[in-house]
Amino acid sequence: MVLCSLVQDNQGPFVSLMVAYIFNAMTHLAVDVRLMAFKFFDLVVQYYPPSFSLYADKVLQNYEDILRKNQFYLEDKAKLRSALAGLVRCLSLLPCNKRKVDSSEENMAGQKILHAFELDMPAESSGFSSITKKLKDLVPVLVNCFQDFFPSVHHMPLLDAQSFDCMHSILQSIDLVVGFFGYGIHQGKPASQLSYEGPDEAIWDHTISSLLLKKLFGVFPLNPTNHLSEKVDDRFFILNIVITEIFLRCSEWICPPGFLLEKFLQYIENALLGSTCSDSRSGKAVWEKHILLLLPFIPKLVLQVASDWKSCLLQAFTKIFEGCNPQSSLKLACLSAIEEMLIPGDDMVYPDASDPLFEYQITWIRALPQLLILLGDKHPSSSQVVLHLLLRLGQCANSSSPFSREYENMQYSLDKFYSSCVDRGDVYYGPFIRLSWDSQELAICGLYYFSNLGPFLLKSIAFCCLCSELEHLVLFRIIEVLHSAFSAGHIQIADYISFFMTLLSRFKVLPENIYPDVESDAKISNHGTFKLLTNTVCSCLSRIGDDSLVFQILEQVIFDQLLLKPPLDNACALLRVLVVLDCKPTRLSEQGIITLSKYLSGYLFEVVHCIPEDDEENSLPTHQQTCCYYMLPCFFLFDRSPKLLKLVLNLMGSLITESSSSSSSHSYTQYGNDNSNQINAVVSALLLMHKDTKVRKIISSFKEEVVHILQIIHSLQSSDSENMNFEERHKIQCAYSRLKLVTCMLPNEVPAS
Repeated sequence: MVLCSLVQDNQGPFVSLMVAYIFNAMTHLAVDVRLMAFKFFDLVVQYYPPSFSLYADKVLQNYEDILRKNQFYLEDKAKLRSALAGLVRCLSLLPCNKRKVDSSEENMAGQKILHAFELDMPAESSGFSSITKKLKDLVPVLVNCFQDFFPSVHHMPLLDAQSFDCMHSILQSIDLVVGFFGYGIHQGKPASQLSYEGPDEAIWDHTISSLLLKKLFGVFPLNPTNHLSEKVDDRFFILNIVITEIFLRCSEWICPPGFLLEKFLQYIENALLGSTCSDSRSGKAVWEKHILLLLPFIPKLVLQVASDWKSCLLQAFTKIFEGCNPQSSLKLACLSAIEEMLIPGDDMVYPDASDPLFEYQITWIRALPQLLILLGDKHPSSSQVVLHLLLRLGQCANSSSPFSREYENMQYSLDKFYSSCVDRGDVYYGPFIRLSWDSQELAICGLYYFSNLGPFLLKSIAFCCLCSELEHLVLFRIIEVLHSAFSAGHIQIADYISFFMTLLSRFKVLPENIYPDVESDAKISNHGTFKLLTNTVCSCLSRIGDDSLVFQILEQVIFDQLLLKPPLDNACALLRVLVVLDCKPTRLSEQGIITLSKYLSGYLFEVVHCIPEDDEENSLPTHQQTCCYYMLPCFFLFDRSPKLLKLVLNLMGSLITESSSSSSSHSYTQYGNDNSNQINAVVSALLLMHKDTKVRKIISSFKEEVVHILQIIHSLQSSDSENMNFEERHKIQCAYSRLKLVTCMLPNEVPAS
């Protein structure tokens, strides 16, 4: 409790003072006092880990002294068990796995950068470089201590819990020391170099190798004299697993006899298959927990053993991978081993098709997409591991890789990870939507490495992008990566354009009304996101290449989408794409001008319906900007094609005439059939066009068409139609007056430019 309550800044001085008393107690004549000192030091290490590296030399010397006195611990194993647990905790602070240490260092570096994190652990060289000799001296003591338990193992009715705990801690301690030696040997050397040069004598002593071969590996595997209970079987299984782990660590720099290697390989195969542990529920739990220790050694093992053993080990390993729960630690360990066997390192080359490893590699690759979908968004850490593996695989799956075809085919299994569309048109979103940003980034980056990203997966991604739950940053990151993939030749131009057209035509803009009626509608608005999306798409399409060629491809595609009568925002976005790729004079075909004129008549009516003309309430800059946003594409098109404007004006006049003679309206009008509404829509559209300087200049060329519209309105207003009430007639009169005023302002000829 004292250690827990200490402020971080005050721990160091207090621990230094306390450790002096602990070391004094460790040399006390009374064994109980010495053991209590070890127990107390264990607590210090728990709450202040740097204390071990600061005093490692003295601590190890005292552990060595106490373990040499076997006359007491064989009588009181409980006290020894406590001391050994403390030793394991201390030794676990030693660096023993290069990859884990590097990862830890990266995390610490990130903490320093982000949080001004000050690491109180001393530098590795100053903390552990001086204890190599102490660790060498400790190994024989631990092995002899382990041997002292053999009589109790072979002659007692059962392996009691205290004896098992002591033996297990001893083996763990040996494993940690061997791991530390292995870390020192591997520093700066590839594994292939070690097999030729052997270990460094300054780090590894051959007498230790002989000791382990004779006194530890020679008695392997440990077996009970009688089948006493499933619990005892499980305890022996745990001990044998740790011995196997020690052997596998040592086998990297010692050459074991052939018969010994065969014995361990046989045990490893049986352990992977689960035949060395009991079949009870508790036995299966023990197996799953401790088989994890062997899996990291499988990649190097299959590279070193003969072909027949390679097949056996790979078969047993694959059985574990396919049979364990998707979210289990066992699955994660398998994925880590698979990554090492799939991604070539400095000392590894791709296997050829005749190698037994190749067949299993293909099996693992094909299982990854389904595993990713099974994990869903309920197990994000596991999903992130799979996504990281897929990304690494994509980075290595170039044309020379034997896995390139498998990686390409993977896209046909990944669609459900993003979204899937059923026959009725309903879209079901996959786990991608709800994963963390880090996982989404891994998935997005992986898309780049498909050498031919097809329409099947692109469609799934497009619908995923349309989901309202997707963060807009993720949406734009997807577009960024897909554009890079297209630039690298990984996406066909037709599929690339189709992807963008799907986004612009189907994106659901909220709220649907441009001016939200209530505050809650304004809060959910994604108008800004859609405008940014439109600009991004326009930018990407304008960078494809020859604008003229792209325009020819896009013209009919956009017209097809417009004729489906998309909402106003989507239609405006499609028109903006057309404008960006067009030029002056227009690139529109003759048929395209006719088709577009029919659509723009209805589009202009829709704009004036959604955006009323300026009045006292709607004269703010935001209102003017909104009008400009929706009308600007039309103005550009009219400026580039006067013929288009003329056709639109003629259609407006025809619309008024038809509405006055028939109750039916054009297919592209959506807002009422009465004469006053139609006339007001036409007049409002003309007034908006008149406000734009360039369009007003062009409209002057078509004053005759505008006057014709004015005459139609006047005739309708002057008629004696019984279908027109007083209010409607008044609206028409007002519209006529407004348009007449504008018409009088138009010059008879186009002024010289």
